[in-house]
Amino acid sequence: MLSINRRRVWHRVWAGLLWVVAGVAGIWSAASAPAVLAADFSLAVFSVDVTIPLQHRCMGILPTKSVKIVDPLYAHGFVLQGGERPIVLCAVDWCEIRNGAYDQWRDALAAAAGTTRQCVLVCSVHQHDAPVTDAGAARLLADAGLPGELYDEAFHDDAVRRVAAALRESLSGARRVTHLGLGQARVDSVASNRRVVYPDGRVTFGRGSSSGGDPFCREQPEGLIDPWLKTISFWDGDVPLLALHAYATHPMSFYGRGEVTSDFVGLARERRQRDDPSIAQIYVSGCSGDVTAGKFNTGSLDDRHALVDRMYRAMVAAWENTRRTPLTQSVLRNTELQLEFHPDPSLTEEALRAALDDTSRTVEQRILAAMGLSSRQRVAAGQPIDFPCLDLGPAQIVLFPGESFVGLQLMAQQMRPDAFVMSIGFGECWPGYVATDAAFQDGFYDDWQWVGPSSEQRIRAALQRVLPPDRASAASEPVDPPAPTD
Repeated sequence: MLSINRRRVWHRVWAGLLWVVAGVAGIWSAASAPAVLAADFSLAVFSVDVTIPLQHRCMGILPTKSVKIVDPLYAHGFVLQGGERPIVLCAVDWCEIRNGAYDQWRDALAAAAGTTRQCVLVCSVHQHDAPVTDAGAARLLADAGLPGELYDEAFHDDAVRRVAAALRESLSGARRVTHLGLGQARVDSVASNRRVVYPDGRVTFGRGSSSGGDPFCREQPEGLIDPWLKTISFWDGDVPLLALHAYATHPMSFYGRGEVTSDFVGLARERRQRDDPSIAQIYVSGCSGDVTAGKFNTGSLDDRHALVDRMYRAMVAAWENTRRTPLTQSVLRNTELQLEFHPDPSLTEEALRAALDDTSRTVEQRILAAMGLSSRQRVAAGQPIDFPCLDLGPAQIVLFPGESFVGLQLMAQQMRPDAFVMSIGFGECWPGYVATDAAFQDGFYDDWQWVGPSSEQRIRAALQRVLPPDRASAASEPVDPPAPTD
């Protein structure tokens, strides 16, 4: 048996040869692919309180603004260095970050990390008692006489500045990374698909986050979900540094009461953080546009506590199941994704402009129109969505746009059954719901939906460009981690 150090050298040499062969063959030419196979990696971790002020609008269109802070909202992230360019991942306890606001986040974090926008993966965790930010929509609303109605721009800009400053400061305390940890665990009684079928055959996507009080919604099967919580961890030898958890469900037990909270996923994350403060804990939501806790949740405080406990136990179990392998590469592949705007007549530029300017409509209806118009303008300007994949050898991290449906996450896993594919949803959020072909065939439609029926094929093509083919580096020999701290 080779020693750990000798195995690490061998894996790096072998992976390097494979990369040269792949480059000659032109395998990666379809997507931009800054690549690295380096001997030394390091990880810097940052965390910033980004709780909104009182009387701030939540979810973009909720009529009840924030009246109470139940628990804080955070931006948690890391910078992985050692490659051609630093890679940043930042998960924000906000509902959505869209259009120009999404550019602001990525540009600020890229400047702080000394990298490019394409190497910055920003996602919203998507709690609903939290803000939606969209710089284009904010400008349109201000021009229509509704300044500050979508979000507090001064607060937003300050939050971005503080997160970028924390990232920059964290670089001086970066820790060496030698190993990658991979673990997963089945989550019990949390996720259920929105789609349910009535006895007469009618299909509805109406099983929302707290539909458990409806006997019919409660009794229907879970439907299509991904039952696994996945955890990717970074280690310095035997010392764990960070755990990144991903699970596909809407992260709300209840909302709309003006009570700001990170809800059951954030509370489970913070509980896990208290187990061992030396190991940073980050949670990201998977592709969960059509997945909620609705089968198992009535919207009561008791149900929220139960959901927290189930998520926490899954995080612990995934940690206990973790296997380590030497970290030998960090390759960021990005491709440009163009999604077609939804063809519904109410979403033409003329219809959206008329709705925005119609003072007889509610403020919330005009906000929704401004968000749609902002996205239309972005598409018309030809600005694509970046669709990145971070290739860590045996593990791939793919960032999807908006409220991508869970079927797209499962599709990514099916394309790489040999690898540990972690899908993250709620990246660039302007598309709203990104439904599968099957959902469109079932008649799915929602006001929070700005892209049309061609989305699945376009995302499939993007995945084919950024997900690497099977490589020997994905089969490096794992070693057992020490027992986790409970």
